[in-house]
Amino acid sequence: MTCPQCHSNHVTKNGFNRLKKQLYKCQDCGRQFVLHPAKGPVSQETRELIDRLLLEKISLAGIARAVKVSEAWLQNYVNEKYKKVPRQVALKKTTPYGVILECDELWSFVGKRLNKQWIWLAMDRLTRRIVGVHVGDRTERSAQALWDSIPAQYQTSAPVYTDFWSAYARIIPAHRHYPSAKSQGETNHIERFNGTLRQRISRLVRKSLAFSKNQENHLGALWNFIHHYNATMCV
Repeated sequence: MTCPQCHSNHVTKNGFNRLKKQLYKCQDCGRQFVLHPAKGPVSQETRELIDRLLLEKISLAGIARAVKVSEAWLQNYVNEKYKKVPRQVALKKTTPYGVILECDELWSFVGKRLNKQWIWLAMDRLTRRIVGVHVGDRTERSAQALWDSIPAQYQTSAPVYTDFWSAYARIIPAHRHYPSAKSQGETNHIERFNGTLRQRISRLVRKSLAFSKNQENHLGALWNFIHHYNATMCV
C-alpha cells in the first residue's frame, strides 16, 4: 500500500471515517485516505460548471445536488474562490467625454435582516458597465465611498443622475448632480441592473433561504457577478 499523494509506503492505520471505512495516514506527508474511495477528486470540468452556476439564481445546496458534490466541499470551494475575487472594478481606459453616470442603492442583508448591507452602484449609461461599487450602510459615509470608487475620468466631468436620497447631494458636485424621480426614466438602466442582481444572485432575492451568512462571501458573490457582467454583458 502506498500514499496516493507522495507514494510513500510508510503508511499506518488511523481509525475509521463516519462510514466505518478504515482510514490510513501517511507518516511522511501526513495525507489521510481510504482505500477505494467512493468519490474521487472533483474534475476541472465540474469546477467550471460550478463557476457558471454561481452566476445563476441557484443556492449552494441546489448546486451541490445538481453536480453531485458534497455541500461541505462546495462551501470550501466557494470560500476560496470568493477570497480571490478583486474588490474593485477593472475598466479599460475610456474617454471622459459624453459619459453619463447613473447611481442607485440596493438593500441586502447578511445573517439577519437587521444587519442591513446597502449595495451602492454607479453605471456608465452608454456602455452599461458598472464603474463604482460600495457595500455598507445608507449614510453619507457610504455615498462618499461610492464616489471614491468611481474612476477619476468620470468624477471630473460626467453628469450624475440619482434618486432623491439626501446623501448624494452632499457628495456629488452640485453643478453635475441631477436628482430625478423614477417617472423621468433617468435612472432606468441602473435600476434594471438592480433587478438583474436579484434575478441572478440567489442570496439577494428578497424572500429566500439562500441569504448570505458570511460578509466576505456576500461581497465575493457580488463582485464575482459584477466582473462577469462587465466582461460579457455590456454593449
